[in-house]
Amino acid sequence: MKQNTMNIRYNKGIIFFGLAALSTSLFFGCGNTGTKNEAKAEKVEGPAEAIADTATTTQELSFKDKEGKVLQLSTLKGKVVFINFWATWCPPCIHELPSIDQLRQSLKDNKDIVFLMVDVDGDMEKSSAFMAENKYDLPLYIAAGEIPAEFLGQSIPTTVILDKAGKIVERLEGSRDYGAPEIKKALEDIASGS
Repeated sequence: MKQNTMNIRYNKGIIFFGLAALSTSLFFGCGNTGTKNEAKAEKVEGPAEAIADTATTTQELSFKDKEGKVLQLSTLKGKVVFINFWATWCPPCIHELPSIDQLRQSLKDNKDIVFLMVDVDGDMEKSSAFMAENKYDLPLYIAAGEIPAEFLGQSIPTTVILDKAGKIVERLEGSRDYGAPEIKKALEDIASGS
């Protein structure tokens, strides 16, 4: 009988630690986005460090909006582009949406900064319904082709920020608070060339 009780305690311990590990991974990001991309993002400590001053070259990307109209990323050169890769089933993605919506609203008069919310599942109907239900005013897109590894690694949410030349200045994996004033200032600085 004692052996059976020890096995039950041991199994409960394994289950507890397994659930704790799963919960931790869900908080920071949803893994396996369904792409073949394997790039890793740099670690970011906090909002002040959210925008780096290093840049890498971007590849050509295109997205489709609700009407099926294709947007070539290259047509946005001359603007700072905030691209967020997300999905409706991803708790960390959903967690950061209010702060992204707040950030976009605070920058709505700045025509040099553009936001793209890309549903990695490619289900425009579902993501549109989700945005409407939650009253978010965020521009929705789906990828019109393969997403390069430098844009999207193995987890979502992932946010990519491009400078006016179309170069990646930051790629952030995991949920963030985009409502922090430092984020807005950093985007404005990139837009003004500071």
